[in-house]
Amino acid sequence: MASIHLGQPWPLGAQATSRGVNFSLAAPSASRIELLLFRDGNASEPEHTVELSSQHHRSGDIWHVEVEGVGIGCCYAYRVFGPLQPGQHGYNPSKLLLDPCARAITGWDVYQRTDALGGMPNTAKCLKGVVTERDRFDFSAAPRPRHSWQRTLIYELHVGGFSRGQGSPVSPEAQGTYLGLIELIPYLKELGITTVELLPVMAFDPHDAPEGRMNYWGYSPLSWLAPHHGYQQGDDPLQIRHQVRQLVTACHQAGLEVLVDVVYNHTCEGNQAGPTLSWRGIDDRLYYHQNAKGDYLDVSGCGNSIAANRPLVRRLILESMRCWALELGVDGFRFDLGIALSRGEELAPLDKPPLFEEIEADPELSDLKLVSEPWDCGGLYRLADFPAKRIGSWNGRFRDDVRRFWKGDDKSCWAMGQRLSGSPDLFGGQPAALGRSVTFLTAHDGYTLSDLVSYGGKHNLANGEDNRDGDNHNNNWNHGAEGPCSDPAIQALRNRQLRNLLASLLLAPGVPMLLMGDEVRRSQGGNNNTWCQNNILGWMHWAPDADDLALKQFLQRLVQIRHHWADLFNPEVPHAEAKSPRFDQPGHLIRQWHGPKLGQPDWASWSHTLAWSLNDRQRGPLVWCGMNAYSEDLRFEVPKAGRGWLQVVNTGEADAAPAEPQPWSGPAQVLKSRSLVLLVEQSCF
Repeated sequence: MASIHLGQPWPLGAQATSRGVNFSLAAPSASRIELLLFRDGNASEPEHTVELSSQHHRSGDIWHVEVEGVGIGCCYAYRVFGPLQPGQHGYNPSKLLLDPCARAITGWDVYQRTDALGGMPNTAKCLKGVVTERDRFDFSAAPRPRHSWQRTLIYELHVGGFSRGQGSPVSPEAQGTYLGLIELIPYLKELGITTVELLPVMAFDPHDAPEGRMNYWGYSPLSWLAPHHGYQQGDDPLQIRHQVRQLVTACHQAGLEVLVDVVYNHTCEGNQAGPTLSWRGIDDRLYYHQNAKGDYLDVSGCGNSIAANRPLVRRLILESMRCWALELGVDGFRFDLGIALSRGEELAPLDKPPLFEEIEADPELSDLKLVSEPWDCGGLYRLADFPAKRIGSWNGRFRDDVRRFWKGDDKSCWAMGQRLSGSPDLFGGQPAALGRSVTFLTAHDGYTLSDLVSYGGKHNLANGEDNRDGDNHNNNWNHGAEGPCSDPAIQALRNRQLRNLLASLLLAPGVPMLLMGDEVRRSQGGNNNTWCQNNILGWMHWAPDADDLALKQFLQRLVQIRHHWADLFNPEVPHAEAKSPRFDQPGHLIRQWHGPKLGQPDWASWSHTLAWSLNDRQRGPLVWCGMNAYSEDLRFEVPKAGRGWLQVVNTGEADAAPAEPQPWSGPAQVLKSRSLVLLVEQSCF
């Protein structure tokens, strides 16, 4: 190692220079900092220790130094000193700390999470940052697909689990990796989806779990800039960013957008009894919400909550977003418990959260798709009034109300009508604007679609918590038997309900999201919280039977219908509502509600039937859809169509969505118990 220079406060993290590497760390309360340089990731002791002088190597809150003689591939960590406060957290200079801005991490072969606890040194078993390039993604070779919200269909998947499972078509060495996912792009394209949403791929600590289990989902962030090492093919930390770029490039070239599920609301350091790995040792009072006694405040359910209202914390989050969007090329983010990022001091909700204002004002982030959960574990829930105009929200009410309707619950018909209208009851009397409401039936957290209709209660014993974990309110129904069943009548009813649920999702306004494997009836054995299951429960289903493939084909045809008639089922101009077939109202089309009798919807608490039509001013009815969630077959009157009807979907028939829709005529349609029928006027083809 050659000379030590003052260095520059920007950019944060470690960046190669013409003569070495510039290191920069935000640590406003520190009194002294040491930079430790290691020969490799498994080294037990540093080769060099560089002490940063507060007089010369500090600019405001930023400590910085330039070191000659090192470069890309250099492994490093920090030791941070500051005032000790008995009974509170203070600083723990016995711990070597990971740079929050490190773009790659090494040392996993020797890392021990337990060594980061207490006061014992963790030098021999700590994680280190790795100096990497900061090249921009080549958007000229792989431009963003930029699908409009109107035509967006999201598919949520787990990078480590999607390419695994018996019968996986992915080469064995690539299963569970970024590169393995590339091999499955043709499958995703065949489904018709436009956008993949990856469960957390920012570096997380798989050891952040009770003894005997692992954190599989990744909602335990260790770094917001480095990709997760567990999905890498090979073990060279300098290759991991290239592999992420390869995945994003392949997706872009296939016309697929890539969204990343990000966890900015908490970290893997837990509460005040947790390990000191990075943020806590650098300045825990900066990064985490605490009370006056120094106790961590928690609205994440994971022991701590990030103070995203503070300038340096916002700077780190924005640096992370720019890294993934501009250097690795991803097309957007889904914020886990995103509303938690709107909390200010003492967790007070803010109407104008500074983080969201900065995101929306950043021109380099202006073309991204942004989605958030509108709730946190502290009870804050803001769906229609989510405090950021460019961020869409997961519509949990859509999930709940569609499930309740098809289950046959009382007081579910009116709510179902609202969901099919774009949830105006939730968005101030008007349907949700495009991109503001992400509709879904299932997600990683909860039952799969198949388990939703096959289990009456959760079966989470494999998680080791005596079945206490996981949500107890799921609006699920086993339809007469618990779990797998050979009864043909129960099997037929379950399959019909799967088609009903998927049709309701794809025919409703909003931005629909599908869960990995729902198209082939993937089951988790009734487990509705597989966060720790890196096994068949958490992997994709690659050995489908005939019924599985039939559901997949049904979904593909629904997607084709949605894309072909995007203006009908997800209009840019919301449908006007009419109590009678009048055509003098503003709007693209007029939605008219019916029941078994035309123009007579039954919104009573005991009703289980619903029908609706979309009507054009000149051409009359263009679409009619009947929904029978009752336990018996029912006769529905159907309006006359100009050139006649084509039956596009009938979930009560074996071929529920035929490739060639069949002409339909008659004044009425008999809907089988718990079935859905969709008719489209012939001139629309």
